[in-house]
Amino acid sequence: MDCDAGPSPEAPAKAHIHTKMSPLELSVVVGYALLLAVLSVFGAHRYAMAYLYYRHKFRLPTPKSRFDTLPRVTIQLPIFNELYVTERLIDAVARIEYPRDLLEVQVLDDSTDETQGIARACVERHRALGLDIVYVHRTDRKGFKAGALENGLKIAKGEFVAVFDADFIPEPDYLHRTVHFFTDPGVGMVQARWGHLNRAYSILTQAQAILLDGHFVIEHTARNRSGRFFNFNGTAGIWRRAAIEAGGGWQHDTLTEDLDLSYRAQLAGWRFVYLPNIVTPAEVPVEMNAFKSQQHRWAKGSIQTALKLLPRLLKSDLPREVKHEAVMHLTANLAYLLMIPLAILLPITVVVRVSHGWYEVLFLDIPFFAAATFSVVAFYAASQREQGRTTWEQIKYLPLVMALGIGLSVNQARAVVEALMGYETAFTRTPKHGVKGAGESVAKKRYKAAVTFQPIVELGLAAYMTYGVLYLIEREVYYSLPFLVLFQVGFGYVGLASLYEGLRGRVIRWVRVLAPAPTPTE
Repeated sequence: MDCDAGPSPEAPAKAHIHTKMSPLELSVVVGYALLLAVLSVFGAHRYAMAYLYYRHKFRLPTPKSRFDTLPRVTIQLPIFNELYVTERLIDAVARIEYPRDLLEVQVLDDSTDETQGIARACVERHRALGLDIVYVHRTDRKGFKAGALENGLKIAKGEFVAVFDADFIPEPDYLHRTVHFFTDPGVGMVQARWGHLNRAYSILTQAQAILLDGHFVIEHTARNRSGRFFNFNGTAGIWRRAAIEAGGGWQHDTLTEDLDLSYRAQLAGWRFVYLPNIVTPAEVPVEMNAFKSQQHRWAKGSIQTALKLLPRLLKSDLPREVKHEAVMHLTANLAYLLMIPLAILLPITVVVRVSHGWYEVLFLDIPFFAAATFSVVAFYAASQREQGRTTWEQIKYLPLVMALGIGLSVNQARAVVEALMGYETAFTRTPKHGVKGAGESVAKKRYKAAVTFQPIVELGLAAYMTYGVLYLIEREVYYSLPFLVLFQVGFGYVGLASLYEGLRGRVIRWVRVLAPAPTPTE
């Protein structure tokens, strides 16, 4: 062997030869590090929520006393084209145990399809059985859901007002377990926890249930019991009518009228109570496009609410910790704006650093990702553990939850940009189909979320991440590979599911158009 020979062309590609980066390459790596640092702040906030939860979890809310004479309550049921779930909702509300002379039910129906007939028939049936129930129909749909609630409040008889969306099924003892908290004259709203009727329908519904559990089990409890602001979730809650009025009433200049009113009412001095032990089951979206539509509305509405109320909140004399949490709560979706450039820079920085032999620098990703992504694992695992789930049940869907959060980045970033630019869009309801168990197809059911250009962008990002994954495998550099795979799977899953649903819907519509009308039989 010639010991003086130079390195063979077949020498390992990953030899540690450190060469100087160009200014452009260095700026890319620095920009990437800064993005990770900022995102790690949002990730670290989950740790803060978990800390507050465990510190205050034993401060159980209890009513100040109990009403000697129960107050009059109005239950509002805002619906719009809810063909599959309207009857189930009205029947469930009719089973609520409360003195009939003190209970009023309003079916606030803005529907434009045969939901009207179903709702009217249910109202007539229960009125004949002695329930004080009224059907209120609007044709202009001004203000969407907020407008319907506002319109119903004008004629409501109750001192307290409960709200249930069309896909919810309140338990019969809901009012008896919530109304006595209003014996404290400072309490303006009581919120129950959402349950999940169709959690086991698919991996998508499992992931959504975990995301919602994090919000309802950890965040709401932490905020409420530590004295921070938290919000009415638009349903499964009951308001003191005076608190609605003191907060300025239902307004429809944001897409999250519930979040908006919650902050206005709390700024007016009202206190809220959260009761995680009262679970009100509901249906989560079973299709990706419906889920994206819902998340888009929530993200856009939260930024609209932040722009509307944060200046007023920051000028108030509220404690610093309340202001800090309000800022983090209302601006959390800004993180999605950073996820897109991060996704673009991630493969580039890996290639740059590996090509220069900067393998050790890849280790710098780990602390940032620990704060930005590992916090997701700890946070959502805690939400499952607090519900008594086994270790395997706590963790088996968490990789999908992380990937799904990343895959939603395009959808959520668009929502944030629209809010920041003041771009107005209509309130888009989330299609619900009344399904519970796996195997129930919704392909031919009527309500579908709109399909946009986003799947193409998401699949393009998935392909781009695939290049980075293959590059690392080829170079046998595995430090950043798990993070790249999360991005690849997240964008690929969200994009493919959205595209498949869109194409399937088109095919079904074409078949309906082209299929000959059935001929009567002899």
